[in-house]
Amino acid sequence: MTGYGRAVKTWRDKTFMVEMRSLNSKYSDLRLKCPPTLREKETELRKMVNDFAQRGKLEMSIDITSLEAGNQFGLNVPLFKRYFHALSELATEFDYQDQTLMSAILRLPNVAAASEGDMSDEEWQVLRSTVLEALQKFDAFREQEGKATAQDLAARVHNITTLLEQVRPHENDRVTAIRDRLYRSLDDNMGKERIDESRYEQEVLFYLEKLDINEEKMRLAQHCQYFLEVLHNKDKASGRKLNFISQELGREINTLGAKAYSSDIQRLVVEMKDELEKIKEQMANIV
Repeated sequence: MTGYGRAVKTWRDKTFMVEMRSLNSKYSDLRLKCPPTLREKETELRKMVNDFAQRGKLEMSIDITSLEAGNQFGLNVPLFKRYFHALSELATEFDYQDQTLMSAILRLPNVAAASEGDMSDEEWQVLRSTVLEALQKFDAFREQEGKATAQDLAARVHNITTLLEQVRPHENDRVTAIRDRLYRSLDDNMGKERIDESRYEQEVLFYLEKLDINEEKMRLAQHCQYFLEVLHNKDKASGRKLNFISQELGREINTLGAKAYSSDIQRLVVEMKDELEKIKEQMANIV
């Protein structure tokens, strides 16, 4: 499920900014972007994020700026000199004139960087509260999106239930059509005078029993009801269960279509499948 949260706090001469964002994913994948001074706190930061987000492609960005940043700048002079002499000799040897040599050296690794200091306990507590605030905003964003997704899923399931109710008026016509088709087939191949009416009725009943769709209708209605119950319960991690139920919905709808033998029922089945596909698209957004 997508989400975003941002929090900023200032303490003494430092500003702490935390951004949290996520994209849809079936698995949990956290990318943490933070200053090197927080490496020893990375495990705790990851645990804080996992407590709020159980699944998704997650990215947390932590930025710490100081009003005294100018005093924290460091230049590795010996390394700069070695780069400068080596590159100058190569430029002379190849008769290459370049006015950007100085700036190019400054961009090389470990030549110029902000000096790193240890984070005090007070600074860590401020940063920790900033992270929690960003995660709370992130969770609120996802909760709002989740409500909209739940409403859409409930509407799709209600549509399937409505379409299922529309199957009933076509069932009697379906039975009559099957009976007439079997009789015409026997008449064309054997002739009316050779048809045993009693045996014919037995075969028709046997054939109709194999094509009975009452069980599929009942199970489909039960699965729809169960889907709505799971959707509206308070369990946060219900996405996997809903995914299993949607698979059962698909099986019953497919069986209903295979036994339909009615263009009207087939049309309703196609509409059910369309609603189910939209449900499956939304399932990727649910934990």
